[in-house]
Amino acid sequence: MTTMSIRDEAAASGDVARGEELLFQGNPAVMPDLGSVFLAVLTLGLALLYLKWKSVGVHYRVTTQRIVIERGVFSKRMDQLDVYRITDYAIEQPFSQRLLGTGNLILKSMDTTNPEIRIDAVKTDIRGLYENLRRATELERQRRGVRLVDSEAHLIS
Repeated sequence: MTTMSIRDEAAASGDVARGEELLFQGNPAVMPDLGSVFLAVLTLGLALLYLKWKSVGVHYRVTTQRIVIERGVFSKRMDQLDVYRITDYAIEQPFSQRLLGTGNLILKSMDTTNPEIRIDAVKTDIRGLYENLRRATELERQRRGVRLVDSEAHLIS
């Protein structure tokens, strides 16, 4: 996990917003769970080539204002979600991922093109990332003057 000011990497990215702070940047773990470790041992390490390729093909960048996911090695696809659009958060840490220190963060959003974003198999403090992202979402909503209205209808009998 890398934590630094976005301004520190301004020269590298060129798309820096004022006051944006980096919460997490990285790729999914090469071996996120015990199943991948077992597969690597079973294939005498050959599965590591596939697992490494799969890991290099995804890059996550989570800041206090947006989440950017880049997929692909040769051809690239980039998805972006502004954090103020996040409506729900969930952490998944199956037992085999907990043993290896990885976890998944699932985000539901108001965005029609990205109603669910998955940040899978990251080797970081997933609960810390969750809390920092929740705080950033609330601050970004306040900064933009955005309020969520719960539209769930309740029946009275």
